[in-house]
Amino acid sequence: MKRRSATPVSLTPALSRLRESPRSARIKGAKVSLRDAHANQVRIIGGAHRGRKLTFPALPGLRPTPDRVRETLFNWLGQRLDGLRCLDLFAGSGALGFEALSRGAAEVVLVERDAKACAGLKKQAALLGGQVVRADGLAYLKGPAGLFDVIFIDPPFAQRLWGEALALAATRLAPGGKIYLEHDGSLTPAMLAEGGWRVWREGRAGQSHFCLLERAAS
Repeated sequence: MKRRSATPVSLTPALSRLRESPRSARIKGAKVSLRDAHANQVRIIGGAHRGRKLTFPALPGLRPTPDRVRETLFNWLGQRLDGLRCLDLFAGSGALGFEALSRGAAEVVLVERDAKACAGLKKQAALLGGQVVRADGLAYLKGPAGLFDVIFIDPPFAQRLWGEALALAATRLAPGGKIYLEHDGSLTPAMLAEGGWRVWREGRAGQSHFCLLERAAS
């Protein structure tokens, strides 16, 4: 697939206000119990590595995307990601990135800032593949990362990074590409439209809102 440079998109006033007037801090999904070993595992639900369990460290704010939500997401994406280049930003457990690899993605980059989480990702990548980068997600997008067909954006809710992450991710999205976004409900379709995005699909699981975005026609 020939890669072309994407047009930079600046952070819009509506999206920038997300950082200035936070709602009550919400962390993704149910709390992880440090006493429950099974709470620190997530399984791949489809593709070549279906059923394989991924183990991740118990860290504050680390909440893997639940099985049901991932099943919905990859149904939206057509089950298979053959030949696509994917970016799992704020990778955490790696549930999204390794799921993409299992479903045929040609390349997956998993970006994670936390040292313990990153070490866990590297252990999984040694078995399953994928490139693990220890870096701040926003800083990574500002570097020479190239373009991606699918970008997964699921930052810790309390950090409220959605607006900045979307603006930067727009510069790394290949033509026809899509962005998967999880948020706490602060983002409305109107706010996303202001930033040049069209909500292609959307859903909700508890306090988590999730959607698949594409660039709006100019």
